[in-house]
Amino acid sequence: MKKYLASLLAAACLAFSFTGALAQSAAAPAEPAKVEAPAAAPAVAATAATEPAKAAEPAAAPAPVPNKGDTAWMIVATAFVLMMIIPGVALFYGGLVRSKNMLSVLMQVLVSASLIMVLWAIYGYTLAFTASNPFFGTLDKMFLKGITMDSVAATFSKGVVIPELIFVAFQGTFAAITCALIVGSFAERMKFSAVLLFLVLWFTFSYIPTAHMVWYWDGPDAITDAKALEAVVANAGALWAKGALDFAGGTVVHINAGIAGLVAAYMIGRRVGYGKEPMAPHNLTLTMVGAALLWVGWFGFNAGSALEATGAATLAFINTMVATAAAVLSWTVAEWLGKGKPSMLGAASGAVAGLVAVTPAAGFVGPMGAIIIGLLAGVVCLWGVTGLKRMLGADDSLDVFGVHGLGGILGAILTGVFAAPSLGGTGIYDYVANQFSTNYSIGTQVWIQTQGVIYTIILSAVVSVIALLIVKAVVGLRVPEDEEREGLDVTAHGEKAYNL
Repeated sequence: MKKYLASLLAAACLAFSFTGALAQSAAAPAEPAKVEAPAAAPAVAATAATEPAKAAEPAAAPAPVPNKGDTAWMIVATAFVLMMIIPGVALFYGGLVRSKNMLSVLMQVLVSASLIMVLWAIYGYTLAFTASNPFFGTLDKMFLKGITMDSVAATFSKGVVIPELIFVAFQGTFAAITCALIVGSFAERMKFSAVLLFLVLWFTFSYIPTAHMVWYWDGPDAITDAKALEAVVANAGALWAKGALDFAGGTVVHINAGIAGLVAAYMIGRRVGYGKEPMAPHNLTLTMVGAALLWVGWFGFNAGSALEATGAATLAFINTMVATAAAVLSWTVAEWLGKGKPSMLGAASGAVAGLVAVTPAAGFVGPMGAIIIGLLAGVVCLWGVTGLKRMLGADDSLDVFGVHGLGGILGAILTGVFAAPSLGGTGIYDYVANQFSTNYSIGTQVWIQTQGVIYTIILSAVVSVIALLIVKAVVGLRVPEDEEREGLDVTAHGEKAYNL
C-alpha cells in the first residue's frame, strides 16, 4: 500500500509540475449537452394582392441545413462507438474471464447492446431528449414518431444542425455501451435471462433519466437574450441547469455503470471459489486487442460528442490521445514500483482508465490538463482495482467500479479544475454574449461537478438495488453452483469457445 501511495504522490507531483505550462484557450462547445433542435419558425405568409399596401417586412431567416462534413463525421463517430462495444468491450472482457465463460461474456455484451439499441429507438430517445421536466422527457417521439430524413437536431453552434436520425443513432450507441460495461461486474455467475431483465430495468430508470438530466437543453438557437436563457435553463435537465460539465459521459456512462456494477457484485455474491481458486484471465492477447479497439473507437466517443467537425472535435481528439497515453505510463510505472514487474494487463487497464477519466473533460480542458488527468487516473484506478477492491470486499469480476466508477468520478471532478481558462481550459461559453465567459471559479465549478457525481451515484445505486430485487423475484439472479463450476458457455449456451 505504501508503494502505491508513493506512486500516487509521485504522479501527482509530476502532474502538477505541468500546471505552470498549461496553454491558454482551446475552443469547444460551452455545454456538454446532446440537444434537440428547436422547431423552425413558420414561414411568413405572403400578403394577398387585394390587401392594402403595407410596409415591407423583413424576410424570415432560412432554416439551417445540415452540413455534409458534419453529417459525415457523425456517421463515422457513431460507427466508432459501435466498434467500442462489439468487438471492443466484448474482447476486452472475454479475454479476462476463464475460458469456460468466454462465450457467455461475448453473448451478454452482444445481446444486451442489441436489446438496448432497439429500446432506445422505441422509447429511450424520446424520454431522454424531449422537453418535459428536469428528470425525463415525453413520449412524443416514441417509436421515433415524426423523425424523418429531413428532421434536424441542434449542435453547439447557433444556426448549425445535423440530421436527427444520426443523432438518435449516436446517442443509442452510448446507451448500449453503458449497459454492456456493467456486464463485467457479474461475469461468470449470472443467469442470461437475469442479465437482460436487469439491464432493461436499469436502462429505463437510471440511464435515461441521467442522460436527460445531464444532456438535455433546447439548443443554442433558443438563447437570444438573458430572458430566453432563463427559459432554456428552466426547461433543461436538472444537472444541465445547474451548470454541470460532462462532455461525453463521465456521469451518464461511467459513474452510472460503475455504481450499478458495484451494487450488482454485492447483491449477486462472489463467484464459487473466489479467493481460493485461481481465476486468472485466459487470454490476455484478446484483452489487448479489445483495449486497442476501445482506444481507437473512443475518438468517436469523445470527438463525436462535439456534434460537429470543428476545432472542438480536434480538441477532444488530442485530449483523448494524450490522456490515455499518460494513464498507460502512470499505471505501468506504479505497478512496476509496487509489484516489481510491469504487466501487459496493467498497461491495457491503464489505457481504459485514461479514456474513462478524460471523457467528461475532453472538450473543456487543454492538452496539458488532459495529461495531468491521465497521469492521476492511472495511479488512482490501479489503487481502485487493488487496495480499494480489497477494502470493499466485493467480487467485481472485471473491475467495472475500480476503473469506470472511480475513473469517472476523478475525471468529472477534475473537469471543474482544468476547464478553467487560467489552466488552459475553455471556460464556459456565454450564448447571450456569444463568446466565452470571462468569469470562471474553479471552486464553484468543482462543487457543481461534485453534485453531479452525487446525483448519479444515488440514482444508479437505488435503481440497481430495486431492479436486482425484482429480477431475483422473477427469474433468480445466479446459475446453480454446478453450472457455474462447469462454465456458462456450455450450461447457458450449449457451446464452447475452444474445441480442443
